[in-house]
Amino acid sequence: MYVKKEALLSSQIEGTQASLEGVLEFEADIKPKENINDLKEVINYIKALNYGIERLNELPMCLRLIKEIHKILLEGTRGANRNPGEFRTRQNYIAPQGALINEATFVPPPPNMVIPAMEELEKFFYGNNIPPLVKIALIHAQFETIHPFLDGNGRMGRLLTTFYLFWIKILSKPLLYLSYYLKKNRIEYYDLLMKVRTDGAWEDWIKFFLKGVSETSEGAANTARDIIRLKEDLRVKLYDKAPSISAIKLLDLLFNNPMISIKEVSERLNMSTVAANSLIKVFADLGILREATGRKRYKRYIFSSFVEIMAEGTKMGEI
Repeated sequence: MYVKKEALLSSQIEGTQASLEGVLEFEADIKPKENINDLKEVINYIKALNYGIERLNELPMCLRLIKEIHKILLEGTRGANRNPGEFRTRQNYIAPQGALINEATFVPPPPNMVIPAMEELEKFFYGNNIPPLVKIALIHAQFETIHPFLDGNGRMGRLLTTFYLFWIKILSKPLLYLSYYLKKNRIEYYDLLMKVRTDGAWEDWIKFFLKGVSETSEGAANTARDIIRLKEDLRVKLYDKAPSISAIKLLDLLFNNPMISIKEVSERLNMSTVAANSLIKVFADLGILREATGRKRYKRYIFSSFVEIMAEGTKMGEI
């Protein structure tokens, strides 16, 4: 769920309109109420993050890994025709939609400089005595300045933060959703990156980045505490209203699978469909589960209170 949250927030920075519940519905094959292309971009981010974490067991941080992850990030989305997984061979620029290069707010290095610049960045991943959080702040800013791909550079740059901290074992799991802070401070984020490029304002950028790590870490810890408290409260409720081993097992299952069907409960808890249906009805009557499809058959239920905790900061207009 933390991965889904980071994917959603990072995509929202780029203008994607999607919700955490919409992502869960899409994954559960429920017809989405939201833009399918936006949801695909979030799902690809989730796939890219999960793939990268697994791949780091086989590969170190390197350009090969970055290109593999970028290919997954853009596959089958609006950027699919912009050379996914390949460094750019033509000039790109950042500007309002429809604007020409001479109206750009930022023009990255020319194509012939992309590979040499990325090779230098790859070397910087290794060695030196720079504190790791300062180092990833520098890496992120430099990656965004090189802008090595035709599309997806913002999302890829934010993914790099998670991968680097996981690779050097500062994170044991991808629980640092820094995109929440960057979304909340979107204007300052872009302004400071630009000031690094134009004025060499590295200190201001590093302070901003470190403040984000601090705030996000505290927020992640608070979210974890809220989840633990919710679990304890619901256990007490179940012991009082529906005491059974199966009920506790289903509760545990919901924290891993907050969108679930009767068939899945039956299979995962090794019980009959009838028993699974009865158990879900108990959870629905207690307000723990809510039916999410509106169907008469093939219903799916959502663990609303848990999703609400995880969705903080992801709702459109919330920040």
